[in-house]
Formats: sequence, C-alpha cells, structure tokens
Amino acid sequence: MSRLPLIGIPADRRLYGKHYFHMVGEKYIEAVAKGANAVPVLVPALGSEIDLPSLLDACDGLLLTGSASNVEPQHYGGPASEPGTLHDPDRDATTLPLIPRAIAQGLPVLAICRGFQEMNVAFGGTLNPRLHEVNGNLDHRDDESMPLDVQYAPAHEVLLEPGGQLRKIAGRDRLKVNSLHWQGVAKLGDGLAIEARAPDGVIEAFRVADSPTFALGLQWHPEWQFARDPFSSALFAEFGTASRRRAIASR
Repeated sequence: MSRLPLIGIPADRRLYGKHYFHMVGEKYIEAVAKGANAVPVLVPALGSEIDLPSLLDACDGLLLTGSASNVEPQHYGGPASEPGTLHDPDRDATTLPLIPRAIAQGLPVLAICRGFQEMNVAFGGTLNPRLHEVNGNLDHRDDESMPLDVQYAPAHEVLLEPGGQLRKIAGRDRLKVNSLHWQGVAKLGDGLAIEARAPDGVIEAFRVADSPTFALGLQWHPEWQFARDPFSSALFAEFGTASRRRAIASR
C-alpha cells in the first residue's frame, strides 16, 4: 500500500504567555490533511539550526501559510516598518532559504498570503507594505472587528492569466476571492510569472515559471472552508496529487 505524501508546513514562532511556541493554524493543517489527502508535518521555525537537505529529503511538498506577521523589510530593501508591526524573524530565517531550495529540488510548493509574500522575497522581489495608501488601489484589508465569516467572505474578483495554471484548475477566467492583507507584491521576483491580478492591477497569484511541478503563490486564503468552494477544493487536490507524484518518484 502506498503511503500518503508528507507536506511540510513551516511554523510561526510566537510568544504565548511567558513561553514561545511554534504554531500553525488549524485551517492549514486541515486543508493539507483533507484537501490534499496528505500528512501535515509542522516544521519548527529554527532558522539555521534546521538541516535543510534532511528536511527536504523527508518532505514531498511544502505549504507556506498566512500569518499576522510581516516579512522584515531588510530582506527586500524596504523602508522601516510602521511602529507596532508584528514580525517573525525566526520564520523569515527558516522559510527564505528553504523556499528556493525546495523549488530547486522539485518539491511541489503552495504559498498563501504571508507565504506568497515571502516566496516573492525569496526570489528577489519586493513588497509594498501598505497597499491601501497607493492611489488607485483597492483597500485589500479586512475588518478585524467583524466575525470570521465576514472577514473571509469574497471581497473582489481576480482575473486569471490566459494559459496559466490557475485558469486550468478553475476552468474559467476569473474568481471571486477573499482579501485580508495590508501588503503585497511591489516588484515581482525573478523567474516568477503572474497567474492572477485584482481589478486594481495588484498581483494576486504567481507561479515559478520554469518549475516542472506545482509551484504557486496566492495572496488570498483558499484554505478557509476550502471544502465549500469548488476552486479551493480543486487547488488542494492538485497540490496533493503533485505531492503524491513526488513521493512515488523519490522512493
């Protein structure tokens, strides 16, 4: 009997009470376990203490999650963050070197929200920390005072690029997606190809152009109640299929 693929999920490092914890949101774990039909493996944010070759040899895929924290701006030459901005230097030190190695080694990768942003930075791209302050942009933020079902409700359309992987998965040229982010792509990273844009032109998804396997980043949150949304279900199923192929090929 073939084993299920193992999908690594790098954790946030957060102070909870008086102790630090390495944490991953349950919605991401559920989307991997049930949507991708894979075994989620939480990867602690230990930075250079992790032996990356051993980790990548053990994993068949990689999911980069959203988070309340932002990538520290020194990683992409950006201006200093506004006071009170939450950062996670341990996650940055873990994921930024991990992402290009995972891609080079042929692991399927799905990057969501913060993961999308750190994937862009890992490929040499830059970020705009406050999209809503750019003239002509939509306000991509959510209202955190509202219930989760309202925060994660569809907020705007995205136009899927012709010939792109997302358009093939969706079977149509546009999707209605949620929007819960302050920052976004300013300059696209080297070797990344746009997969979707918001109506204001903001990049909402990309792929690694020369990757022979699944390597996608999405600014929105497909993991939220993924089973209720046909596109999100198809996306995680495709990610799981690619990870299973990797598991079989690496035996």
